Amino acid sequence: MQGNNKFFDDISQLMTNAMGVAQGAKTEAETAMKGFVDRWMADRDFVTREEFDAVRAMAVKAREENAALEARLAILEAASKAG
Repeated sequence: MQGNNKFFDDISQLMTNAMGVAQGAKTEAETAMKGFVDRWMADRDFVTREEFDAVRAMAVKAREENAALEARLAILEAASKAG
Protein backbone atom coordinates (compact mmCIF):
# COMPACT_ATOMS: atom_id res chain seq x y z
CA MET A 1 0.00 0.00 0.00
CA GLN A 2 2.89 2.35 0.81
CA GLY A 3 4.36 1.83 -2.68
CA ASN A 4 1.02 2.69 -4.21
CA ASN A 5 0.86 6.00 -2.30
CA LYS A 6 4.42 6.84 -3.37
CA PHE A 7 3.42 6.25 -6.99
CA PHE A 8 0.41 8.59 -6.70
CA ASP A 9 2.50 11.17 -4.84
CA ASP A 10 5.05 11.08 -7.64
CA ILE A 11 2.34 11.38 -10.31
CA SER A 12 0.77 14.27 -8.39
CA GLN A 13 4.13 16.03 -8.11
CA LEU A 14 4.80 15.45 -11.81
CA MET A 15 1.41 16.95 -12.76
CA THR A 16 1.98 19.93 -10.47
CA ASN A 17 5.39 20.56 -12.03
CA ALA A 18 3.93 20.19 -15.52
CA MET A 19 1.23 22.75 -14.74
CA GLY A 20 3.88 25.15 -13.45
CA VAL A 21 5.92 24.74 -16.60
CA ALA A 22 2.82 25.22 -18.76
CA GLN A 23 1.88 28.39 -16.84
CA GLY A 24 5.42 29.73 -17.25
CA ALA A 25 5.38 28.97 -20.97
CA LYS A 26 2.00 30.70 -21.32
CA THR A 27 3.28 33.81 -19.55
CA GLU A 28 6.44 33.86 -21.65
CA ALA A 29 4.44 33.44 -24.87
CA GLU A 30 2.08 36.27 -23.90
CA THR A 31 5.02 38.56 -23.11
CA ALA A 32 6.72 37.72 -26.40
CA MET A 33 3.52 38.29 -28.38
CA LYS A 34 2.85 41.61 -26.65
CA GLY A 35 6.41 42.74 -27.42
CA PHE A 36 6.00 41.70 -31.05
CA VAL A 37 2.68 43.55 -31.42
CA ASP A 38 4.08 46.66 -29.71
CA ARG A 39 7.08 46.72 -32.07
CA TRP A 40 4.88 46.06 -35.11
CA MET A 41 2.53 48.90 -34.21
CA ALA A 42 5.42 51.28 -33.49
CA ASP A 43 6.87 50.55 -36.93
CA ARG A 44 3.54 51.44 -38.57
CA ASP A 45 3.51 55.03 -37.28
CA PHE A 46 0.05 54.68 -35.75
CA VAL A 47 -1.08 57.65 -33.71
CA THR A 48 -2.47 57.55 -30.21
CA ARG A 49 -6.11 58.30 -29.53
CA GLU A 50 -5.08 61.58 -27.89
CA GLU A 51 -3.13 62.66 -30.98
CA PHE A 52 -6.03 61.73 -33.25
CA ASP A 53 -8.53 63.66 -31.12
CA ALA A 54 -6.26 66.73 -31.07
CA VAL A 55 -5.91 66.76 -34.86
CA ARG A 56 -9.63 66.21 -35.30
CA ALA A 57 -10.37 69.18 -33.00
CA MET A 58 -7.98 71.31 -35.05
CA ALA A 59 -9.77 70.26 -38.27
CA VAL A 60 -13.18 71.12 -36.82
CA LYS A 61 -11.91 74.53 -35.70
CA ALA A 62 -10.37 75.16 -39.15
CA ARG A 63 -13.66 74.26 -40.87
CA GLU A 64 -15.58 76.62 -38.57
CA GLU A 65 -13.10 79.44 -39.23
CA ASN A 66 -13.28 78.75 -42.97
CA ALA A 67 -17.08 78.93 -42.93
CA ALA A 68 -16.96 82.21 -40.98
CA LEU A 69 -14.44 83.68 -43.46
CA GLU A 70 -16.56 82.57 -46.43
CA ALA A 71 -19.59 84.30 -44.91
CA ARG A 72 -17.56 87.46 -44.24
CA LEU A 73 -16.19 87.41 -47.79
CA ALA A 74 -19.68 87.03 -49.23
CA ILE A 75 -20.83 90.07 -47.21
CA LEU A 76 -17.83 92.12 -48.38
CA GLU A 77 -18.37 91.09 -52.03
CA ALA A 78 -22.04 91.98 -51.83
CA ALA A 79 -21.19 95.35 -50.26
CA SER A 80 -18.60 96.12 -52.96
CA LYS A 81 -21.07 95.29 -55.77
CA ALA A 82 -23.77 97.43 -54.15
CA GLY A 83 -21.49 100.40 -53.55
